[in-house]
Amino acid sequence: MTVAEFRLNFPFLKSNCCIAFKDHRQMSSFMLNVKLEELPMPTTDRSIDRLVGWFVESFCFVRRKGDATADYGSASPIHRMLRDHFFSQPTKSWDAQELSDELAMTPAALNHHLSRLSQSGLLSYTNEGKGWRTYILRGGSLSRSLELCFSQYGLILEQKMDQLGLSWNREGLALENEIAEESPLSLNLSITDYRPEQEGASELTQWMADFGLLGDRPGNELLKNSVSEQLFTLLLNTGSPISLDDAHEQFGGQKARLGRILERFRACGLVERIPRTDRLGSALWSAMVTQHQRRGEDWLLKKGGFMRLIPEKNHNALLQPLGKGKLTIEMVQNSMQNIQASDQMLLLNLLGGRLPLGYRLIGTSIDESKQNITARLDRLLRRIRRVGTMIEEVLTTGDER
Repeated sequence: MTVAEFRLNFPFLKSNCCIAFKDHRQMSSFMLNVKLEELPMPTTDRSIDRLVGWFVESFCFVRRKGDATADYGSASPIHRMLRDHFFSQPTKSWDAQELSDELAMTPAALNHHLSRLSQSGLLSYTNEGKGWRTYILRGGSLSRSLELCFSQYGLILEQKMDQLGLSWNREGLALENEIAEESPLSLNLSITDYRPEQEGASELTQWMADFGLLGDRPGNELLKNSVSEQLFTLLLNTGSPISLDDAHEQFGGQKARLGRILERFRACGLVERIPRTDRLGSALWSAMVTQHQRRGEDWLLKKGGFMRLIPEKNHNALLQPLGKGKLTIEMVQNSMQNIQASDQMLLLNLLGGRLPLGYRLIGTSIDESKQNITARLDRLLRRIRRVGTMIEEVLTTGDER
């Protein structure tokens, strides 16, 4: 129904109702494309600049360079734009020309920052006016804008994981004496709405780029059959963890580069790095043989951890074959059967050995992986929601304590 037809059918309504209807139809937003980084909550310093700076960093609106600054980036254009305009006057719409004048920014620089804010879902805009777009905080408040964003983020993440499920062929088999990952990386996740494949990309590399698995500047990694795609495909089809040596043996190239790719996968919350406990027996055997040859039996008993971690009844089962040069991996595994994996790891450390780490997709199934990444995203969003509430409280009360 056009506005003219609306007025004809409902003459008793005031004209401003029709205008509101028209404005609603013309409000627009960019395709959703946001990057989120999990940061510790601000604790001691709750000044408005600290809170807005944390907010800007969590949404990765600016690229951090070096150590944190004392002013929390308060001089940056996007910081001032949020603090002095959209957050402090959330119900006001801002003309792009007005913002350009007040912030002393060129139209190109202003457009860059406004595009980032709009792509995140925080802002919407209308093209009505005197040739300039007018921007406004969605929902008329920071808290409502965040809730609108979060609902979209969750839905897009669910769709992305369902799409990944079509390629998931991994059987999630637990390792013997498995030890969970001790310190997962902070979540660093991209959430991008559906878009067509870019030139040269495959369906999987496009998915990886939209999820953040290829970094901020994918370059050649976006191309079909890139190293990143081959590594991720291997993870999708392999049950056991893949060590860096395994990846290097299969794909070649520099180990450092392969390591950076795998660590980027970890940061996105889809991959974990765990000790290869399936190789614990061979690692202990190698360390025992090496230290026996170098330091002898007495060192193994006292400083090598035998007396501390291995039952006395098992000492001879290891030391006698060691003395004859006939110790096997199977003998070591039999002697370690009743010793906890954590104690075996400690023994390996005392012996100067090293257990390789392996990378694998999190979860025994796509559903478990989806639950994990959804829970981690929810935790990140709860932090952003809490800081958003704190920003509104400080701007309303002026109390920064």
